[in-house]
Amino acid sequence: MEVAPALSTTQCDVAFQKVEASEIDRSSYLGPDYNGDELMQLISNYYNIEVLIEYLQGHPEYRSVTLQFPDDLIKDSSLIIRSLQSRFADETVKFWILADTAYSACCVDEVAAEHVQADLVVHFGDACLNAIQNLPVVYSFGTPFLNTPLVVENFQRAFPDLSSKICLMANAPFSKHLSQLYSILARDLHYTNIIYSQINTSLAGDGLVTILDTFHVPEDVSQVGEFGNSSTLFGQHDKAESVLPEEYHLFHLTTPQDPRLLYLSTTFQSIHIFDPALSGLVTGPFPSLMKRYKYMHVARTAGCIGILVNTLSLRNTRETINGLAKLIKTREKKHYLFVVGKPNVAKLANFEDIDIWCILGCSQSGIIVDQFNEFYKPIITPYELNLALSEEVTWTGKWIVDFKDAIDEIEQNMGGGDAASASTTTDEPEFDVVKGRYTNLSRPLRALTHLELETADDSKQLTTRHTASGAIIKGTVSTSASALQNRSWKGLGSDFEFTEVDETGADIEEGISGVARGYGFDRKDAINKDDK
Repeated sequence: MEVAPALSTTQCDVAFQKVEASEIDRSSYLGPDYNGDELMQLISNYYNIEVLIEYLQGHPEYRSVTLQFPDDLIKDSSLIIRSLQSRFADETVKFWILADTAYSACCVDEVAAEHVQADLVVHFGDACLNAIQNLPVVYSFGTPFLNTPLVVENFQRAFPDLSSKICLMANAPFSKHLSQLYSILARDLHYTNIIYSQINTSLAGDGLVTILDTFHVPEDVSQVGEFGNSSTLFGQHDKAESVLPEEYHLFHLTTPQDPRLLYLSTTFQSIHIFDPALSGLVTGPFPSLMKRYKYMHVARTAGCIGILVNTLSLRNTRETINGLAKLIKTREKKHYLFVVGKPNVAKLANFEDIDIWCILGCSQSGIIVDQFNEFYKPIITPYELNLALSEEVTWTGKWIVDFKDAIDEIEQNMGGGDAASASTTTDEPEFDVVKGRYTNLSRPLRALTHLELETADDSKQLTTRHTASGAIIKGTVSTSASALQNRSWKGLGSDFEFTEVDETGADIEEGISGVARGYGFDRKDAINKDDK
């Protein structure tokens, strides 16, 4: 007979073997020919450490400084903090490393920084530049290596027509190369309709944002428009009145995150992606906007909506939550609020009663775009939920992810909210176009006028209230109770409801005592070993 394996092991050299540290590869952003002997200098140049030191020396009020790194750059944190500590050894400046951030890596983790009462956050690597609440932040994007001739070669292969309207774009670190790439394509190769996107450095004017990196702008170009809240479009002077992104093809350096990619696909004619890590062009497939239209209809007939907050640092988060809650209540639906850092399938699967999730997160990487149907319930954005809960569903073909724009859309929808609710008959079912049937669970908070009451065996006490929709608690339909009634597994012990079991139970045995760093038997083993 096979014996089940032990769930715990003794901490000895046999069970826990030491893993030899391997050499860290930084060639992807420092270049294939970087010299390890000059690593400290290369890292300093890459992140503009000297500029950062001058900034900190010029702001002595910042005594507690947090350094935030994404996962792929955390290997550089020890080198950077060693360099900073050596320059501020005689001063009372404390440095903290934010490695495992609570939310998306591109967002400033203001909540984690407040745990150490930080005065300033220094964010390294790619960033979304979304407005945060009130904590000052310094951005250091870095200057990654780029094989420019290879990029130009792929660009010419993708756009042989010199008169094509093309927009150059990249993530924050690679944006430094766009002005040079623009000059080569426009001047040397004579492309006549090219514009490029650049980081909007005017964001640093609000007093809370500082950008260490500098972006060169050629003399023969000027600003011709804006793209989003954090990007500025540059091109030739005569293009200022003719730039419409929907008329341009997009050539993007690096692969955007799925939310960003979906947004770009709704804005430009076509997308060509050149990822330096892959050294090849990608033209699709990209996240589908039509799936969002399906999810809108799911939200329209959903009875219980989960508001999933993926960030607490972005500005207007609280206002968006309040607006969504008011809109959902007006449409006589239930909602629950969840704050989850880095949501995944396992976390969200714990809440079976939720019919659909509405996520509030960063537009670059904080919104979940479920391309492969991994999540058990659909996930939509506040803008899509607002469209779904309108009196009539109107598909605009847009994908708005900015919180402020979503709030404006919700307020416009709420203008006719009372009239929309009053025009709906109380007991009228709603047709679910996804499942192809009528449902009575779409409005569990509606006013209930017809109840069927069941009595107990003695015919004197009412035990449960029921309608066609399910159980009633305090005058409203309980979607949770209805879901629990339909479950085959209703909790511990329900598996043995119709099974004969030995009621005497099992023998009680003494378990392991102590804490993980030293259980009782571990300490005894150590004492016996010392005695020998």
